[in-house]
Amino acid sequence: MGVRGELFSTRVLLPNRTYFFNIKENRMGDLYLNIVESKNRETGGFERQSVILFADDLQEFLKGFDESLKVLEKAMREKRRSGHAEKTDREEAGRKDAAPGRARKGRPPKDSRCVVVKKSRG
Repeated sequence: MGVRGELFSTRVLLPNRTYFFNIKENRMGDLYLNIVESKNRETGGFERQSVILFADDLQEFLKGFDESLKVLEKAMREKRRSGHAEKTDREEAGRKDAAPGRARKGRPPKDSRCVVVKKSRG
């Protein structure tokens, strides 16, 4: 057994955060997956958040995760389609407003529907 009961560990490096996937065993022999997200703080140091999933619970967790991924993928497809339709509408409007022979370049509207989820400390 590895350090602190680690049986396996891997990481995924992204531009502004790192994810660690650790398989561990506790003192009672229970196996679990520990997923850790680590981000640089603007004030220095790291902000870390962790999710622990016990092996016995993984199948139910994966069902919910899979369902969520399907909804996310569908929403992304619809957003791309509607984004394409909005872009076409803006381009058409730009052509009507622009001087003959010159098309206006439009920018997509800022999306005000952004949701920020933070871990509560309670």
